Amino acid sequence: MLIGIILLSNGGNLLLLLGGRAGGAPILGITPESEMSDPLAQAMVLTAIVITLGLTAFLLAMAYRSWQLTGHDEVRDDPEDRRIVRRAQRRELAGPDDNTGEGPWVPPGGVLGTDPEQVDPEPAPRRLDGEADGR
Repeated sequence: MLIGIILLSNGGNLLLLLGGRAGGAPILGITPESEMSDPLAQAMVLTAIVITLGLTAFLLAMAYRSWQLTGHDEVRDDPEDRRIVRRAQRRELAGPDDNTGEGPWVPPGGVLGTDPEQVDPEPAPRRLDGEADGR
């Protein structure tokens, strides 16, 4: 995970650096203003490098502390994950699924629209301003 974060931040740094205009050193008196490169992109890359270094140090410190406390780097599964694995090994399905992705789910012998995962099947009707006054 740490290597992925480092690679992602380095890619972002490269993107920021390439976003600046090519040109001469942005020092007044040495380079004409029309030929100067944009110093903002360089400043943003330096800031991003410092932030990435701090984040990397923090993640390494957390990993080291976790190693000190537990003696290993294995993350335990929560009970729900273990239950899903056991049911998959016994080839039990959680419920019927036709994988069509269309329309409401109708349980076998059930009532249309009683899907427990469907949070708000139909939004409440909105009241118009005139209805509030009784007009």
